[in-house]
Amino acid sequence: MNLESLPGAVAVVLVAVATVVIGTWGLRLSRTTSDFLVASRTVGPAMNASAIAGEYLSAASFLGVAGLVLTFGADMAWYPIGWTAGYLVLLVLVAAPLRRSGAYTLPDFAEARLGSRGARSACSLLVVAIGWLYLLPQFQGAGITLAAALDAPRWVGPVTVGAVVLVSVGTGGMRSITLVQAVQYWLKLTALLVPVSVLLVVWLGDGSPGPVGGGDAAGGGSWSLPLAEGGGQGLYSTYSLIVATFLGTMGLPHVVVRFYTNPDGRAARRTTLVVLGLLGAFYVLPPVYAALGRVYGAAPARADSLVLDLPRLMVPGLGGELLTGLVTAGAYAAFLSTSSGLTVAVAGVLTQDLTARARLGGLRLPDAAAFRLAVVVAVAVPLATALALPDLGVARAVGLAFAVAASTFCPLLVLGIWWPGLTAPGAVAGLVTGGLGSAAAVAWTLVDGTSPGPVATGWTATLLGQPAAWSVPLSFATMVLLSLATRSRRPAHTRRFLVRLHTPEALEVDRG
Repeated sequence: MNLESLPGAVAVVLVAVATVVIGTWGLRLSRTTSDFLVASRTVGPAMNASAIAGEYLSAASFLGVAGLVLTFGADMAWYPIGWTAGYLVLLVLVAAPLRRSGAYTLPDFAEARLGSRGARSACSLLVVAIGWLYLLPQFQGAGITLAAALDAPRWVGPVTVGAVVLVSVGTGGMRSITLVQAVQYWLKLTALLVPVSVLLVVWLGDGSPGPVGGGDAAGGGSWSLPLAEGGGQGLYSTYSLIVATFLGTMGLPHVVVRFYTNPDGRAARRTTLVVLGLLGAFYVLPPVYAALGRVYGAAPARADSLVLDLPRLMVPGLGGELLTGLVTAGAYAAFLSTSSGLTVAVAGVLTQDLTARARLGGLRLPDAAAFRLAVVVAVAVPLATALALPDLGVARAVGLAFAVAASTFCPLLVLGIWWPGLTAPGAVAGLVTGGLGSAAAVAWTLVDGTSPGPVATGWTATLLGQPAAWSVPLSFATMVLLSLATRSRRPAHTRRFLVRLHTPEALEVDRG
């Protein structure tokens, strides 16, 4: 590391130390399972919204969006639009009823709604799989950030993020990580807003032309290309991406678990409204970086590090290094906050499984010990994968996680909350169908990203690359049809449970 990289190194150290200190401070507040998993359901809407926005704005948001818009043009704005609009669907269909269910995790909800241990086990496997798939680009993004800003080896970023998450989450759980994620949202917003304001002033002073019509970084002649090479494939890919991002948000385990921390369903709805505003404010900024990158000739080969490279490109000298240091702090906060939220969600499911197995074996495993052991497992697997596959595209990996979530938990939640006819066999069959379909896309992407040549081309590659348009309807159809065929398996408590989900807390108090 040279002297020019000192501001970035200081920024990374400060963010890491602050995260560890707050996480360790949370140790004195976290004693029970409820403390570790859902902060004892005492988080208010403003704090919870900041925390949700903090963990939701991941590596794909901080680095990937600007890189995609730089490379492929304005059509890539569908990513942030979809990621934000997903909360509108969540607000309308899921937020309040899910909180009223009283569950700690998605598997808890599935078992309570369907009365089935098999449905719970299927959900547990999916939570862990989606969590690991989403953690992978966080660790990869950390490697990209520290390599670009500090000239560090690519393995340093994933290892340091993993270590900080282990300490901060393992000591305090959800109660302490809520505060750190809320702070990190405002750090990320500041880390993008301040540099881009300076860069816009520099651009206006230079009198440089705008990006439109200046040639396309991906080889075309305009600044707006579809997700695939035009025609039916491009149209399909765009709509499939919209389906994945609109519907996948409600199935992300680290997003859903946040609504269990609200005091009641009304607070969950208010939280979602505030989140929409916070995300909208943030997502205005990455496309501006992409536009400036086109003006100043940023290399598409370094698209994932555009946000880090642009301050140095436009403002040579100490000023550029200071702006790069601020952006680096925001990027590092993005990896830590999202990784922390995902780790809590995955560890929560693993904790319940560990304690259940211990009791079956005649042992008593303390809640805190089980949670900390689960945190180690939750971090270790995606960290090892990130070190083995360092070149998988950040935004692409996150997009696949959305596709898997949309193909599995979205049908389960929508039908489980709004349709009394859902049965355990139908739900499990739909989860398996949607999970296997979207998992095939994940496997193809991993193989395609590491092979010397294309594994598939044409429509095969398009359908595998963007599976949500066919995997989500297939999962819905499977759940409905098999539930209709197994009407006799409908749980006896279904209507009573649905009344609980849809009855406002104020009405229950008045009636009591």
